[in-house]
Amino acid sequence: WCAARSSARMLALIRSTGLHQLRAASLRASAVGVRVRWMHADAEVAVQHLAGDEQGVAVLSLNRAASRNAIGKQMLHELEDTLASLQRAPAGDVRALVVRSLVPRVFCAGADLRERSAMTPAEAGAFVERLRGAFTAVANLPMPVIACVEGFALGGGLELALCADMIVASASSALGLPETGLAIIPGAGGTQRLVRAVGPARAKELIFTARRITAAEAHDIGLLQFVADDEHAFGTALDLARDIARNGPIAVRAAKAALSLGSNTTLDVGLRIEQECYGRVLPTEDRTEGLTAFREKRRPVYKGK
Repeated sequence: WCAARSSARMLALIRSTGLHQLRAASLRASAVGVRVRWMHADAEVAVQHLAGDEQGVAVLSLNRAASRNAIGKQMLHELEDTLASLQRAPAGDVRALVVRSLVPRVFCAGADLRERSAMTPAEAGAFVERLRGAFTAVANLPMPVIACVEGFALGGGLELALCADMIVASASSALGLPETGLAIIPGAGGTQRLVRAVGPARAKELIFTARRITAAEAHDIGLLQFVADDEHAFGTALDLARDIARNGPIAVRAAKAALSLGSNTTLDVGLRIEQECYGRVLPTEDRTEGLTAFREKRRPVYKGK
């Protein structure tokens, strides 16, 4: 009975996930490394939509250099607005998302502890609840998300990276959840997502000791998928995003839904979720294009329809 109710909720969630119009993109670029035009001078979060070989790839950049990308009230507000826009992006427009930092040697240093120290316990609790919701929104984005970690990913920074579908890290990166050293615990999903990534014993070790680990160690325990030379981490993430973007975008989103929802339930319920997700791709123009391109021995041109 419980499994049936869970299945019904999951299937209802799948059916309710429609494709909506993305508000006009403020940024267009044709090459990696072009200057990002911020929406306003002090913006701390921005999205860049790439073109050319990276058509369909979007890059979400964090840029709060003075605080090493520590997440404060303003950055959280901008992140929430950005994620709401990405959630509505049509499948053909945003096929893969890379999350990165524009601040050298740091991905995200976690929460802004200076701001936090001025909060009452009630205010701190409400802020962490919002932060947890924003990170869950990252995990629930319909397109694949790749975290590109170049430098420190500590506390909330690692919690953010854990919300991605895949993590690419530079060789010199350091990752960890140091919260117990501050007499708190990871509160934005870290205790739950880390254990699912590396298993209970390893997650307990890292959280109880507050230990930082290298990118190589993180790769060895399954916390991340790719380690790249420091100067090539972002390029590696873009290569991965480009490989995803050339496939049928509706199918990729359906596959993500099947994997994400099905992996947290029983096999029987998971198979029903897979069936529902498969049904979403059957009436699409992209499916017809894929079969036609295969027959004509050419590369398919998918439009997300």
